[in-house]
Amino acid sequence: MSKRHIVCLTFDFDAISGFIARGQTSPSWISRGEFGPRAGAPRLLGLLKMHAIRSTWFIPGHTIETYPRACEAVLAAGHEIAHHGWTHRPPASLKREDEERELVRGNETIRKLTGRAARGYRSPSWDLSPYSIELLLKHGFVYDSSLMGDDYLPYYARQGDVIELEKPAVFGKETALVEMPIHWAADDAPHFEYVRTETTFRQGLMNASAVGENWINDFLYMRDTVEWGVLTYTCHPYVIGRGARMMMLERVIRTAVDSGAAFLTMEEAAREFQERAGRPARG
Repeated sequence: MSKRHIVCLTFDFDAISGFIARGQTSPSWISRGEFGPRAGAPRLLGLLKMHAIRSTWFIPGHTIETYPRACEAVLAAGHEIAHHGWTHRPPASLKREDEERELVRGNETIRKLTGRAARGYRSPSWDLSPYSIELLLKHGFVYDSSLMGDDYLPYYARQGDVIELEKPAVFGKETALVEMPIHWAADDAPHFEYVRTETTFRQGLMNASAVGENWINDFLYMRDTVEWGVLTYTCHPYVIGRGARMMMLERVIRTAVDSGAAFLTMEEAAREFQERAGRPARG
């Protein structure tokens, strides 16, 4: 079987929702998020069009309702719209009923935009609750992209793990939900986003060329060591959309294109995994 290497470019279109969820509502914080729909997203759509790439945009319902034209432009350009909450609150911080309410409300907003419910989900802050897998299956999701158990190989998410401090872990059963793994190393925000509050400091502001070299090497390692694999990059329009970072992202794209990578939406990649892997194991 010939090698096949897939790249999923994904964009968490948080806009201002992430700042609001953290109580950062001063004009300065809000303006940082506004850069996404105002400047970052149009630049990214132009870059993706130039390279004929379809991508996946995880969009909170708050963004869809606050910036409808920006989200309509993403849809019109042929990209997948996936679920990223309605607010940008992580499920692990919510009660079960509140988490389900977020799923339902977010899907209603996505359905109004696209005509169908989302097939994929990504947790705000990548922090699922003990109920998340159950709820995602209940509401018809095909895949999740919030966990870090692999780097290049999707897998079926487990349900019912029992994790206690002084006992061996007891792992639950695989479910039908495809996990499309991610990692902070391939996320733009930790590298670039400067954050300073009374209780938090993150330097960010890394050299874009250095980050780009890491991202390229992550792809090259997959190319050289894996027969079939998926590498997911996670970007935020208000972060990646600035000049030097856009140039970095284009270098990553060109390297993957020159190496024969296939750029797919996450739904397409998840379906291909299902076709290869067959049904999940049970127990």
